[in-house]
Amino acid sequence: MRRTSALILIGNEILSGRTKDENIQFLALRLGELGIPLREIRVIPDIRETIISTVTEMRAKYDEVFTTGGIGPTHDDITAPCVAEAFGVPWEFHPPTFKLLETYFGPEEFNAARQRMAKLPQGAIPIVNPVSLAPGFSIGNVHVMAGVPRIMRGMFDALAPSLQKGAPVFSRTWHTTSLFEGTLADGLEAIQNRFLDLDIGSYPFHREDGRRGVALVAKGQNRAEVEEAASAIHDLIKTKGGTPIEGEPPV
Repeated sequence: MRRTSALILIGNEILSGRTKDENIQFLALRLGELGIPLREIRVIPDIRETIISTVTEMRAKYDEVFTTGGIGPTHDDITAPCVAEAFGVPWEFHPPTFKLLETYFGPEEFNAARQRMAKLPQGAIPIVNPVSLAPGFSIGNVHVMAGVPRIMRGMFDALAPSLQKGAPVFSRTWHTTSLFEGTLADGLEAIQNRFLDLDIGSYPFHREDGRRGVALVAKGQNRAEVEEAASAIHDLIKTKGGTPIEGEPPV
């Protein structure tokens, strides 16, 4: 079964460069393992209209949509009410979550700002937060998680068993330090044309110690085709006079 996913990174701090995103690689790898590979990533600001329109567009386009960021207690954490609006449902207190957070903070410290984290779109299912308790949530095929990497990873680990899996993504890599992209480009294009359902990639590298070269990758959900394409990549490198080395180049 072929399934697809998309990721929406929400936050002015990412667009301004103040915060470096650390979630993309984690989610890309984990979703590939689950057979729900990422097909699109967008970074958007904390603007109501943008969040609503992006969620609406992408949930219609992909099997699963994941968002990170904007679910904390401050005024600019507007992801949850915007997702509620995108689904046409109220954003309201979720009694079990309210009780959970009230117990955690204590009645005197559970102020109005923290109470915001106990509000979910009507009908949403909380995503357990094993780090700081305030949950994310799922509604339809949209899964809303924290932007803080440690918290997001905990949420995703809690969510993953409930996701409908597809065919896993397989990958094979050959690299060489004796040839460069320009020498291999035509042959690699021919391999891509033979295997239209695979992602055939070329990734140059240049290490600080002077090692240079290119890694060629075959990736897809049909293992037999991936193996066949990888064999063709190996043969291409040899034909061009290079030495094929299996796997990613050492760092």
